[in-house]
Amino acid sequence: MIRCQKEFWRTPEPILATSIDPRWKWFKNCLGALDGTYIRVHVPEADKPRYRTRKGEIATNVLGVCSQDMQFIYVLLGWEGSAHDGRVLRDALARRNGLRVPNGYYYLVDVGYTNGQGFLAPFRGTRYHLNDWNDGHLPNTAEEFFNMKHSSARNVIERCFGLLKMRWAILRSPSFYDMNTQRRIISVCCMLHNFIRREMSIDPVENEMNSVQRNHPTTDNNYINSIESSDLWTTWRQNLAEEMWNTWQGTR
Repeated sequence: MIRCQKEFWRTPEPILATSIDPRWKWFKNCLGALDGTYIRVHVPEADKPRYRTRKGEIATNVLGVCSQDMQFIYVLLGWEGSAHDGRVLRDALARRNGLRVPNGYYYLVDVGYTNGQGFLAPFRGTRYHLNDWNDGHLPNTAEEFFNMKHSSARNVIERCFGLLKMRWAILRSPSFYDMNTQRRIISVCCMLHNFIRREMSIDPVENEMNSVQRNHPTTDNNYINSIESSDLWTTWRQNLAEEMWNTWQGTR
């Protein structure tokens, strides 16, 4: 499978201006969402400090990039659990065969990443998580409305990780293979996840996950090769938030 991996990764497709999907229609040219997740691993005693996460677990920090239909576009494996998500993303952009974000396109990211060209983050210090909008709570500002829609769309990567770990038990507890083999196992699990998503019209594991969540809510010059804050990108985000807010207000 690793030899044939190009056949399994999803090719990103941008959101079109004609999209009517209520989650994604605001984010024209968006390619999907990305985030990091921890997967517990077994490492030699000498390596444990580097792989120890903030919660004290021994894990690898996996960068996952997924499409709007919950298929993996790119996965970067091998980083220690102590590594910051932003550092892992910078490494993905710098690799020769790493993550490619064409100019003019972008991914949705959470507040832990820099809001900059190619990576659209929510507003800091403003309500964001989907649970914040339960019980009929409505946004009061353009920034809150933007964050609500951003969270609804970016949730696709959280669901992708959740489905991956629910499907493959070997990802829920550390195996005793060497680290190189463990990286290959994670990669193949992601590829098999894509194959199932592509070939099965109904995914019973996704239905099971939905039930659980209801009961327990919780050329290189043509690509972006770095992530850094940008006044232009910040202004574009603010203008987009105002446009979204005004459109929503006009339909109430």
